[in-house]
Amino acid sequence: MELEDRVAVVTGGASGIGRALARRFADEGARGVVMADLQGSEAAAAEIGERARGIDGDVGNDAHVGRLIELAEEAFGPVDVFCANAGIGTGLGIDAPDEAWDAILNVNVRAHIVAARRLVPQWIERGEGYFVSTASAAGVLSQIGDAPYSVTKHAAVALAEWLAITYGEQGVRVSCLCPMGVRTPLVEGGLELEGDQGLPARVVAAAGELLEPEQVARDVVEAMREDRFLILPHPEVAGYYESRAAAPDRWLAGMNHLQQRWEETR
Repeated sequence: MELEDRVAVVTGGASGIGRALARRFADEGARGVVMADLQGSEAAAAEIGERARGIDGDVGNDAHVGRLIELAEEAFGPVDVFCANAGIGTGLGIDAPDEAWDAILNVNVRAHIVAARRLVPQWIERGEGYFVSTASAAGVLSQIGDAPYSVTKHAAVALAEWLAITYGEQGVRVSCLCPMGVRTPLVEGGLELEGDQGLPARVVAAAGELLEPEQVARDVVEAMREDRFLILPHPEVAGYYESRAAAPDRWLAGMNHLQQRWEETR
């Protein structure tokens, strides 16, 4: 898909990957971009200008997802692209409280479901539409130090795959973005945390290069042009993914060894 004259919605749009995506879409000639985030959405949209709108709120709330889609339709017309980009982490294990599990499931998975439920029927009727899911390398591998994050990112990948399989022949295109470390508030904020809650960010930062959000946005646009499902800004993730599939027990043993090494640094 080319972005010229398209209407896009980007969640988590006030900073990081989401902000870079919105700006890149505008540069590519999008007719309108709606940026949603907990806060700062309007200021981020103002940097783009008249072709952007910002709306603050929690995408973990079903009604808010509906409102931001309605805003896009009212301001610019039918939504062509939805980037389910907002995401949160916990830095916790399976003992994370129910409230933490509920919150991360709502943002990292349910928000994707709500948007797809609303938009996919429209896209089928029109014969085209594009769903971009920001998962993570954790969604195709795992995330040391954060069980809820790993579980929900795997779920995001699974939903994206299911949408592509089920509706691909009806014009619905899907891409799934799975980077490792990117200079975003989620990663950089995690690096400032001490103890176990900062462990996931430290692991990500040590695993490979921390990419700039603009580089990731460029990769997304290229993947959309090529109608490519899996977007891996860190090429090494493909090798890890292949190793995991070819020899899962060996891969798990390696990850277990890595987990133990990180525990020794606490």
